[in-house]
Amino acid sequence: MVRNDTLAQAGIQCARKREGEARGGALVDIREFGAKGDGVADDTAALRAALAAAEERGGDTVPLTPGIWRTGPLRLGSGVRLRVEEGATLSFIPRFELYPAVRTRWEGVECWGHHPLLFASGATDIALSGGGTLDGNGQAWWAAYRAARAAGRRMPETAAERELAALNTGFESQPSGGGGRELQFLRPPLVQFFDCSRVRIEDVGLVNSPFWNTHLVYCADILVSGVRFSNPPDAPNTDGLDLDSCRDALVRDCDFDVGDDCLGLKSGSGEDGLRVGRPTERVAVRGCTLRAGHGGVVVGSETAGGVRDVEISDCRFLATERGLRIKTRRGRGGAVENISLRDCVMTDVLCPLVVNCWYGPGGPPASDPLFSLSARPVDAWTPRVRGIRVQGLRASGCRASAGFAVGLPESPIEGLEILDSSFCIAREGLVSPDLAAMSRGLPPAAGRGIRLRNVRGLRVARVTVTSETEGGDPGRTLEIEEGVAPMD
Repeated sequence: MVRNDTLAQAGIQCARKREGEARGGALVDIREFGAKGDGVADDTAALRAALAAAEERGGDTVPLTPGIWRTGPLRLGSGVRLRVEEGATLSFIPRFELYPAVRTRWEGVECWGHHPLLFASGATDIALSGGGTLDGNGQAWWAAYRAARAAGRRMPETAAERELAALNTGFESQPSGGGGRELQFLRPPLVQFFDCSRVRIEDVGLVNSPFWNTHLVYCADILVSGVRFSNPPDAPNTDGLDLDSCRDALVRDCDFDVGDDCLGLKSGSGEDGLRVGRPTERVAVRGCTLRAGHGGVVVGSETAGGVRDVEISDCRFLATERGLRIKTRRGRGGAVENISLRDCVMTDVLCPLVVNCWYGPGGPPASDPLFSLSARPVDAWTPRVRGIRVQGLRASGCRASAGFAVGLPESPIEGLEILDSSFCIAREGLVSPDLAAMSRGLPPAAGRGIRLRNVRGLRVARVTVTSETEGGDPGRTLEIEEGVAPMD
């Protein structure tokens, strides 16, 4: 296996070069365009005019000084730097009709969806920075989604939903991760940069997103540094940062506390993801703190284009349900390869390490052939996972199990290394080990050790599984099931 640190180092050279540059350009005074920043006025027109002027001038900085700037959707053009200064809040008005249909990618499928709150498409050399806050005011969006679910709705009903349904022909057969595609209530992200290059997001707070918080699609040369991603723990589908078919990214010193996965690495889903065929690759994640969330650093479940050459190092995972989480299943396709986690600390997690090729949510029932324990023919829809390395991990307070690595009988996990690591099972708050991975179709787990099934090329060295309970028996370090073979 090629060393991930070398690959990640090569992948972020452009980001480091970008970090060292300080482009010139004038400051654009938004008050000259009529912006108030008083928390009452609608500043949309003034902000749009200021951003357009900055682009027309070849790329200037638009600073937002302390105040509350209420706005509808905004776009950044090439060369524009939006600086939300400390004490300033860019507050997006939660009226759904303000966010018209735009071409986007939603849960892994190219389609039409509501306009992202802050959007850029096809732009180069853009930046969002400053120490202030962007507030998506997602409460109204979450309430509408919950109401639709509570009413048992399974199809578009509102005028906006029917408009999107007319644009998105065939949406009924497209894959969904549970966000509501069948309703065509395609909530927007707080920030989406689509097909952009030389992207910087630094030192801002991004809070209360209607859907995924920050979604970078088909982007290259990315630096995300010192950003605070925050959503309530019960806010539906509110991932922190999603890199979707992106390359050459450095994510460092960020703080995640969200309602779904903290940092997601994705590359499209289903037939559309295979058609696009663009991987997420050459990503480094360093020095981040990942708090409550379904997963800390998560690969998938949209993996059709592949995810490769990822290094996660020196990060803290605090009460995330899962630490490093790879989730896919038959029908997702794509290769997940060369993923490295080293020198990380995980505290009070459900399960520190999950490599799950039997991911259940959004899929058919366990009785479906998709979840058959028997080998199935290998085709383009068969996911492949290989080259996973965990070293120097210290995990305590594990409430379900120490780990879960379960491949498919026709496509085993290839090359799994767990080295120099310790796992400690929690004293209190224990749950069933079957809750470790959100899997479907597997037999019950035998214990709380590292569950292994359909793994080829396994290497485990200097690894312990203990219990916080005095005299407690954590069981076997490795819960080995069928289809497991050591590394040559």
